Amino acid sequence: MVEVVVTGISLVSALGKSLVDSWQQLLAGKSGIHIYQPFPELEPRPLGLIDKQPAQVRVLTQQLVASVLQDAGLVSPLPNCGVVIGSSRSHQAAWEEMARWMYLEIESGRSEINIFPPHPSYPTLTLNRYASTHPPYSSWLDTLPHMNAIATARQIGATGIVLAPMAACATGIWAIAQATFLIQSGQCQQVLTGATEAAITPLTLTGFQNMGALAKTGAYPFDLHREGLVLGEGGAMLILESAESAKQRQAKVYGKILGFGLTTDAYHPNTPEPAGKSAIAAIKQCLERSHLTPKDIDYIHAHGTATQINDKFESKIIQSLFPQSVPVSSTKGATGHTIGASGALGVAFCLMALQQQILPPCVGLKQPEFDLNFVSKAHQTKVQRVLCFSFGFGGQNAVIALEK
Repeated sequence: MVEVVVTGISLVSALGKSLVDSWQQLLAGKSGIHIYQPFPELEPRPLGLIDKQPAQVRVLTQQLVASVLQDAGLVSPLPNCGVVIGSSRSHQAAWEEMARWMYLEIESGRSEINIFPPHPSYPTLTLNRYASTHPPYSSWLDTLPHMNAIATARQIGATGIVLAPMAACATGIWAIAQATFLIQSGQCQQVLTGATEAAITPLTLTGFQNMGALAKTGAYPFDLHREGLVLGEGGAMLILESAESAKQRQAKVYGKILGFGLTTDAYHPNTPEPAGKSAIAAIKQCLERSHLTPKDIDYIHAHGTATQINDKFESKIIQSLFPQSVPVSSTKGATGHTIGASGALGVAFCLMALQQQILPPCVGLKQPEFDLNFVSKAHQTKVQRVLCFSFGFGGQNAVIALEK
């Protein structure tokens, strides 16, 4: 089997606009979550915003791609580099804007509908609602879910494989898994992979609010008094390549990808299967394919959404499979829940833990409800092999094993 290593990382989150800044803030136990009201029609909420206003996914992706190439010592064009970039919401914010402006124009009685507002990132687009044969528009096409990955291929001059996975909150790890398979199968020597999310939109906030899933003051994973999830935005990108390719160009190596477990509950749109059978199967698959046992794991980066059901569900699974001594933390109390990008952020933080031999704390946890070895403060220790979990809506379960 081809050995796959990580030779570049970029990360942007509510904690900071670079991997180093976010990592340092995380180790200090800081949180990037604050109360904001980005939409006047909705009440103020705790959110993990990068800036004072919600980000745009295309701008976020462009910044992450440029940073990861620089970190990996690569220069575009990279025609033979694969691209696998996922997002759960992708350009949803732009679609909500289109719908809002279309509604306003129809209400005003105009026959010409401006389905894009005057915004520098989105050229004004006019559609005659009486012309059913009107040709498609390139600006509208640029907001289709897969176009974020296509735009990245153009940015780096990649002319090979481009994939755009969507697997709810498991998207980030799914993307990294697909990228790894491309290298292991010999289709690519290098792949730019990861996930971005700019999901702080009126529809997303209202949807989670109606589900009763949103917190009122902050994110407190695994805490007795946890309130629910806090939406965050951000992303992380990795450069994966074969160990042979990395050696040939004398690239620095953050860590090695050992294996994955990828399953689906086939149970419910948003509630995990109560016994956790598929989630447990994903963990066992990952361990088996990585030639590891539960005792070999030095740290678990948990999904840890800070919702009542999911934290209880995840804690039960960890208790049933791993020694009580294994350190556990979730970083969503610091970054917010970045939905489809959360697994990519988790993998980036795990790789930093391996490189620096430091475990990141479970920010927001004050009074644990569960009997697990939670990391309360960042501390130096031996970290050789780690697991990162993602459990998404629809029962999407993704687990990755990484090694120093």
